[in-house]
Amino acid sequence: MSRNGHAPRHWVATALRRYEGRLVQYAQRITGDAERARDAVQETFLKLCREEEQSLDGHLVQWLYTVCRNQAIDLRRKESRMTPLAEPPVLEADLSQPEPWRQVEDDESVSRILLELDRLPHNQQECIRLKLQHGLSYREISEITELSVSNVGFLIHTGLKRIRERLQRNDQGADRQPTN
Repeated sequence: MSRNGHAPRHWVATALRRYEGRLVQYAQRITGDAERARDAVQETFLKLCREEEQSLDGHLVQWLYTVCRNQAIDLRRKESRMTPLAEPPVLEADLSQPEPWRQVEDDESVSRILLELDRLPHNQQECIRLKLQHGLSYREISEITELSVSNVGFLIHTGLKRIRERLQRNDQGADRQPTN
């Protein structure tokens, strides 16, 4: 078929298979809800269908994460305006849609690291998660978050350093505790 809008978009289906799960996980961290995260990802792929493959050549991943991030933030804003007193069901969402890396979360050290990660400022958490859980480069993270590459590097470096220091402090405190 021709390129008149009715042509098959195999590249969109390939992108959907490759990135949908990771984008849902990413959006869920922003929205705090699995259902809203799936909505954000669905809107992202609907927008992708309206794009030409050539226009995204070389930066598809950044485009997907940027659009998904904006969709998730918009959904979170709309939800907060509609139900300002409602608590976001973060725990429910985490339990209802287990993520692959959660299988190792039972390990105490991973749980402690994730706890410390959650204590960091949001922008630091986001940069670290995009780097470590999604495998994106500093440049890709920069384009998604609209921060400079050097700022992304700084946030990741200082965030990981802070986590390491807190874990070491906790370990030293545990070593000093008397045993019964």
